[in-house]
Amino acid sequence: MDEFMQAAIAEAKQGRQEGGIPIGSVLVKDGKIIGQGHNKRVQDSDPITHAEIDCLRNAGRIGSYIGTTLYSTLMPCYLCAGAVVQFGIKKVIAGESKTFPGAKEFMVSHGVEVVDLSLDECEQMMINFIETNPQLWYEDIGKSERISQNISDLSPIYRD
Repeated sequence: MDEFMQAAIAEAKQGRQEGGIPIGSVLVKDGKIIGQGHNKRVQDSDPITHAEIDCLRNAGRIGSYIGTTLYSTLMPCYLCAGAVVQFGIKKVIAGESKTFPGAKEFMVSHGVEVVDLSLDECEQMMINFIETNPQLWYEDIGKSERISQNISDLSPIYRD
């Protein structure tokens, strides 16, 4: 695993330690991290502060996103994929997509190269979180009406 995904994982762990959802992201340009962030929906009571959005916000105004790569511990959702497409980020590397499939097809259909590393560490981090925080997880993915204590309903990974 490269240093950039390790940095995204460190962000995810920091978010969890703060009481939030363990998803982290970094933005890389010319082999250097220029932005990093983690999901802060709980910490900031802000439904928009997903890890990728926090990362882009922390990178600040960089002018052009040509040549950047966005790393995320989880496949980006449609909100974050929309930001990727809007800013012209042409490569996204996701730690995993089993616990949440995200918006891979949307990004690909807009010319983004998407790499799913299927990392056990990222997957296990999300499984542990979802199992202990199903209500918060469903709120995060906009499915609060589907709150269930039945583990088979929590995520695609538990479905046949």
